[in-house]
Order: sequence, then C-alpha cells, then structure tokens
Amino acid sequence: MPPVAFHLRHIARSLDRLLSYAEGRDLSEKQLAELSSEQASDAGSERLFAELASAFEISSTRVRAFSAAALEEPRKVGRKQLPTTLAGLLVHIADHTQRHTGQAITTAKLLLAARAKP
Repeated sequence: MPPVAFHLRHIARSLDRLLSYAEGRDLSEKQLAELSSEQASDAGSERLFAELASAFEISSTRVRAFSAAALEEPRKVGRKQLPTTLAGLLVHIADHTQRHTGQAITTAKLLLAARAKP
C-alpha cells in the first residue's frame, strides 16, 4: 500500500503535469524529475501539505485561464501522445485527484486503526 505521503505528492505534481498537457505543452525536465521522486519519504507532513496547498492555488488559477470555447480543442497526453480534448483532460484531472484523495484518506485511516490496536 503506497504511503499517504505518496498520494499527497502525487496529487500536487500530477495536477501540474496534466495541466501542462491541457495547456498544450510537453513536460519539462523539472516535472519529469519530480515524477521520479514522488515515492521518496523525505518530507514531513508540514512540507507535504504546503506543496499540496500551493498546487491547488496555482492549479486553480491555471484552470480559470482556459476559455470555454477551447474545451473541444484536441490535446495530446504523455509519451504516447494519446489523443483527448481540453474538456477530457479537465475531467480526468478531477477524477484522478478525487481518486488519490480517497486513497490518501483510506490509507491514513487504516494506519491509525492499526496503531490503535493493542
């Protein structure tokens, strides 16, 4: 089971990556490096939540910058350049974020329950 920290980091960093695709851009070297370090366990909860809060704030601004007229415009995702639309990517961002939020909450609850057992 992936640790809670992974899910929090993954939410923050996947928002950035997926919004880059939505904006019609490829991933940067920094984004690729961050992708490979999502499993690291070197951050405390304060740092993880600060990264997540920052990602939500920045992502909110980026999403608001899209025009409703552009929702059906084609986009490409990932190394395989999978086809989608801006609207498809925005829906995927919401689904993906919700799924990892649920996984983080479930994992945290399981860990707390395991600690509470005598």
